[in-house]
Amino acid sequence: MDYEKFFGAEIAGLHREGRYRVFTDLERHAGKFPHATHHHAGGTRPVTVWCSNDYLGMGQHPTVTGAMHEAIDRCGAGAGGTRNISGTNHYHVLLEQELADLHGKEAALLFTSGYVSNWAALGTLASRLPNCAVFSDSENHASMIEGIRFSRAERHIFRHNDPEDLNRKLGLIDPSRPKLVAFESVYSMDGDIAPIAEICDVAEAHGALTYLDEVHAVGLYGARGGGISERDGVAHRLDVIEGTLGKAFAVHGGYITASEKLCDFVRSFASGFIFTTSLPPAVAAGAAASIRHLKASGAERARHQERVAKVREALEAADIPTMPNDSHIVPVMVCDPVLCKAISDTLLDEFGIYVQPINYPTVARGTERLRITPSPLHTDADIAHLVEALSTIWGRIGLRQKAAE
Repeated sequence: MDYEKFFGAEIAGLHREGRYRVFTDLERHAGKFPHATHHHAGGTRPVTVWCSNDYLGMGQHPTVTGAMHEAIDRCGAGAGGTRNISGTNHYHVLLEQELADLHGKEAALLFTSGYVSNWAALGTLASRLPNCAVFSDSENHASMIEGIRFSRAERHIFRHNDPEDLNRKLGLIDPSRPKLVAFESVYSMDGDIAPIAEICDVAEAHGALTYLDEVHAVGLYGARGGGISERDGVAHRLDVIEGTLGKAFAVHGGYITASEKLCDFVRSFASGFIFTTSLPPAVAAGAAASIRHLKASGAERARHQERVAKVREALEAADIPTMPNDSHIVPVMVCDPVLCKAISDTLLDEFGIYVQPINYPTVARGTERLRITPSPLHTDADIAHLVEALSTIWGRIGLRQKAAE
């Protein structure tokens, strides 16, 4: 086989479909978020970032960066190994305590990323619970799907955010079998929010464990940033709450929180935990500082929601089509992969605005979009510039007229 020819043909296919992804070389500047420098073939240009998952700008917060500097000075760069050998640092222990407290659980367990925490935890629980049946929301993240697939457990897909369909499918399973219901609180592409209480009602009626991914909600919702489950007063009803340290908390890593025995079980059997080097102490220190700050301060969350509302209002007034939802994610709908990439390129090249096109397989074909994520640090001037740029491009390419047809 001509391997290089095969690789080239596959990549060429992505180009033809308009969904070849290009990495934009950005340099973030501490204290200046959401503004950054774009490095390109012709030199550099200043840009405003509108698609960061550093939702609150905490990656630039002096409390976070100061804690990381201090940890490096105290402990050096790396952790020194896996948690089981030489890589458990006191900062890991402190961070797990902060996370357990955040979600009102007995214990927490750190992983090297949110992807790994889902893959390892779901894969371990579903594979080792005898004859387990897994029920997964149809819109679950790839990391959850991969974890469930890795487990080789019997799996059932229920309609998105549909407790009634979940109830019907659970009712087909022997009541004595172990069951696990896996879903998210905020879905990252459409921005819709799960009916957590109703799903818990169904799961409890069938004796199923509940596993909630709060990756796009932790730090952003609830009185202390515990996510949608805290906001809605249902965190205590969930067996496992999973989250990330790399979005609103703005550092790196993933975690689960649950009972002490469940966390110990995953710690003891998950290959994705056992066989990988642990987070650097400075990363853990920065994450803990971010969590502590957001537990005590609601200012960032309040400003964030105000900015999101202002962006939505401005886009609506300009007749730019967005997908309605109740979260902080603002999808601007283009519904064509080539146009979506062209709009993204024009925003960057002509207007100094960075927002990546979202296409298949992240979203279904025909639902391509620009995923805008306002932050507390975007100014009125930033918002006005974004909307003016989109309006100019929309008029130039006749997208509004095309959509009307």
